[in-house]
Amino acid sequence: MRHKYLIYAAWFLTLLCGITSCRRAQPSTISYPQAEWHKADAILMHTPQSELFCGVIHPAAGLFEHYFDVDKAATEHREYIHKLKKNGIRVFTVSDILNHIGTDTLRTLASQVLKYDISAIPTLDEETSEIYRKQVIDTMSRNDLIRCILLQPTVRLFRTDNNTGYEAQYIQEPLMNLYFTRDQSITTPRGHIICQMNSTQRMPETKIIEVCYHHLGLHPILRINGDGRMEGGDYIPAGTISLIGCGMRTNMKGIRQVMEADAFGHDTVVVVHDHKLWQMQMHLDTYFNIIDSDLCTMVRSRLEAKANEPEYVTCDIYAREAGETQYRQIEAEKSFVTFLRERGMQIIHIEPDDEMHYANNYLTIAPRHIMAVDGQSETFRQRLKDAGVTVEWIKLESLIDGYGAAHCMTQVLKRAN
Repeated sequence: MRHKYLIYAAWFLTLLCGITSCRRAQPSTISYPQAEWHKADAILMHTPQSELFCGVIHPAAGLFEHYFDVDKAATEHREYIHKLKKNGIRVFTVSDILNHIGTDTLRTLASQVLKYDISAIPTLDEETSEIYRKQVIDTMSRNDLIRCILLQPTVRLFRTDNNTGYEAQYIQEPLMNLYFTRDQSITTPRGHIICQMNSTQRMPETKIIEVCYHHLGLHPILRINGDGRMEGGDYIPAGTISLIGCGMRTNMKGIRQVMEADAFGHDTVVVVHDHKLWQMQMHLDTYFNIIDSDLCTMVRSRLEAKANEPEYVTCDIYAREAGETQYRQIEAEKSFVTFLRERGMQIIHIEPDDEMHYANNYLTIAPRHIMAVDGQSETFRQRLKDAGVTVEWIKLESLIDGYGAAHCMTQVLKRAN
């Protein structure tokens, strides 16, 4: 297993070396995804582990829709990975990377998240407590270091006259949403960009993903910072344009950072504005998705919405001339549906019942070839068949209760042009 992983890592190092991390993205000869419909070649994923449990025992606080079985979810995820691999796609998992990464890196990450809270013991010397904490980290096994990184524990200490003289409360801030690897980064024609999550509890996920990138020899070209917010579910590369959602999870400050750094890599950037701000449609990929250069899907409520309704989707279009780095806005508040149709897009609409079963959140792995959540209506299946779409139906009945599906669980690192 280790030998196989090292071969994969070497493949990425050979293919992708030379990307620099800088304020302004540098042009690269490396082939990154130009379009969502190009054949997927390599994907980063994370099979959920024990860190998921705290999220499901209070789903709303965990940013989930309903309780779901953690073990069943992990099994579904592994089966999804198996189907991707059967299509010749290389799948790298966060767990595999953490299992092979340098021990010093693991200890550094664990040290950043393991906390001893001694506020209830004013007589306890902070330096003494810190020495003790470092001793524990320095002797931790690899597996326990990984558990520490994923669970982010705090030990709140109290004095007692019994036994060792201490008792404690144990608090965790687990990375229960880490399996949605679409969100922590985006991959543009320029390279990889580390996002800044909208919710505080998800922000630590980006550090883990960035470590994974570096271990694979993929050096991000930009990190969203300050008041900028961006999540990968809002980004879709579409041939000669970048589509980027702006709404519940991504804001214009984050989008401008990418444009100013010339990191989108397309001469046209289409900012798609969501005015409804509804959790079920938190990202662009929850109500719109692309199957091929001339074929896409959209949920019916968005497709048929009128201009005065919250479901109505508008877009602002930014463009630049060849060789330029600065964008200028050329259209504002244009109907997104009109924009798609003017580009010759056939739109397959998705009925509400299918939408609620995450019909739109499929992963396109090649032109007119998608991996989609099983359990959709015969009507939707027939619409896809009539459009010449090959569909591999995957069972994600547990995982979709986390407010995401096939698309949300994948970060495509490389597509073939």
